[in-house]
Order: sequence, then C-alpha cells, then structure tokens
Amino acid sequence: MTKYRIAWLPGDGIGKDVLDAARLVLDHLAFDAEFIHGDIGWEFWCNEGDPLPQRTIDLLQQVDAALFGAITSKPSDAAEAELIPELQGKGLVYRSPIVRLRQLFDLYICLRPCKAYAGNPLNYRDQIDLVVFRENTEDLYAGVEFSPIPADLKAVLTQHAPNFAPFKDLSGDQVAISCKINTLRASQRIVKAAFEFARKNGRKKVTVIHKANVVRASDGLFLQAAREVARQYPDIQWEEANVDAICMWLLKNPLNYDVLVAPNLYGDIISDLCAQMVGGLGFGCSGNIGEKLAVFEPTHGSAPKYAGQYKVNPIATILSAKMMLDWLGEVEKAKHLEAAVAAVIAEGRVRTYDMGGNHSTLEMAQAIAEKL
Repeated sequence: MTKYRIAWLPGDGIGKDVLDAARLVLDHLAFDAEFIHGDIGWEFWCNEGDPLPQRTIDLLQQVDAALFGAITSKPSDAAEAELIPELQGKGLVYRSPIVRLRQLFDLYICLRPCKAYAGNPLNYRDQIDLVVFRENTEDLYAGVEFSPIPADLKAVLTQHAPNFAPFKDLSGDQVAISCKINTLRASQRIVKAAFEFARKNGRKKVTVIHKANVVRASDGLFLQAAREVARQYPDIQWEEANVDAICMWLLKNPLNYDVLVAPNLYGDIISDLCAQMVGGLGFGCSGNIGEKLAVFEPTHGSAPKYAGQYKVNPIATILSAKMMLDWLGEVEKAKHLEAAVAAVIAEGRVRTYDMGGNHSTLEMAQAIAEKL
C-alpha cells in the first residue's frame, strides 16, 4: 500500500505537459504515492457545464494533497458560447475551478516563494529570496458580483452610500459591481501564517501590503488585523506598505524585502511581479494550503498554443512538487529536489526556450531527475 494518495489534476493546455515532467522527477525521487487522476478544466465546462465536477470534489476529500497543472478561463460571453448546444441558455455561469477549490476547501493560504537561483540568466537580480503570503478565499475574488445591478440593490446603495450618488441614475445594465469582502478572521489568520513562517524559517521581516489610505473599509480592516497580529511577534521586524508603492520599491530594492503578506488581489499582483524578478512564471511555484488539504500548482496559465508540444519550462511545476513534499513532511526529499533544480540551473547545460535554450519540457525534467 502506498504512503500517500495524490490527486493528479492536469487541467488545460500545457497542464499535462508540466505534470508529466513533475511525475518523471517524483518517480526518480522514489516518492511513495498513488497518483489519482481528477477531471478539471475547460473540457468539462464545455461538455458538462461544470469545470469542477462533483466527482473531483469527492476525490479531493479522500487524498493527502493535490498537484494541479493549469487552467483556462474566459469571459462570461465566451464561456457561454463554447458550451455544447444542449447546455446553452440554461443559466450556467462559468467560475474558475481553482478559485472554487480554494473556497470549498478553505485553502486560505496562497504561498508563493520567489527565489533567484544562481546561474539563471533571467534573474532580475541575484540573491532575491522573497516569500509572498496571499489571502486566498475572499477580497475581490469572493465572487459576489452584480451585472446588471438589481434595482433593490441599487436602492439600498443609494440610501446607505453617499458616494454611490454619481451612479444612482444609471440603469442597472450600465453599471457593474464586484464586492471586495475582507473579514477579520481571514485577515488575522493569513497575517499570522506569514509571521509564523518568518519565525520558523529565520526570516527577519514581514511587510504588510494594503491600500487602506483609499480603500478604507476593507483594507482598513485588513491593516487593523495585521497590526494586532504583529504585536504578538516582537522578535520579527514588520512594516506597512501601500500596494502601488511596494511595486516600485520591490523593483528598486528587492533585497530589502523578505516575507510579504497581502489581501487576495494585491497578493496575486505582487507575487507575479516577484516571480518575474526571479525568471518569470516558468519559475513561479505556489501552494494553496488549508488545515486538511493543500493543492500545489505552477502560477502560469494554460498556454494552449504550446499544449502537447512539451516546450515550456517545467521548473515552476517541479518546485510546486517540492512544496508539496515539504507540506507532507518529506523534508529531506524536498531538499534533494530543490538542490537538483538549483544544480541544473547553475550548470546551464539544459535550458528551455524561455531561458534562451532549446531543450524540451521532459529534457529539463530528465536533467533534474539525473541530479537526484
């Protein structure tokens, strides 16, 4: 009997390509696991009207962790148009399955390490070593949206929100609203997770990212929660930064930063910026982590034009597998895997197209496996 059950979720586009690469490496590492395929993605939206079928949700309730490849998402009109004819006009609404997973399983931590490995020709600056904690379940990604706006909602906003006055006379189909919902509990626990990580891993500083000077209610609550949590960690230096300013300062002085924590949208943006500074999304690994389940994934998209060509860089996915090993307690295997990745990058003999080379997805994976 295998030690672990891992949900294997290729998803869309290059998802299968990069998961094949990760499997090659995990097999060389003698990772004792059963990999169980799960259906997720655009194909199941088009043919079933649900990109996250109930059978996949059931699977995820029975595994130790999951590794996810990539997802395709399109605007509402395009999503409706691509449904099979018998599903069109049924009122089905596409919603990103990975966002649903985060909320269904309360995967409240999005953890995104961004590390500049020596020898990577794409590094913005050597020695960058940042870790982004992104709240993963609410904020503007809560999915509470209105377009068109119902008349009764417009009436309530007109009555209770003076700043809604410029919009009150517009018809409902001329306005759209997406609610930015932050709760005290979720804000506290993501900030606490960032500080706990800093303490456990010998990190010196946590930067709390917000825009409370303008977005006073929701970001104000987040900042209030962060200040309360920070007082519990006198051994960890901390600071506050507006989201627009931190984009500038990260580019100017990336070595001044260590652990960053942010609400959902800001964390999404900042983590992509940080990933680009260490080579781009081909190196961007991440984990969606809850108390009982974690889903690990590269942060790149599905790149459908490259699907099946085994052309793209699999390092982001392989580093996501490394994160999965850490979360499962397989710390030594995780260390060996990261060391193998670092060795291949430093050696520079095998490089995918984004790194200026012409090696394939599986050739990169094989090179890493050989270092194990």
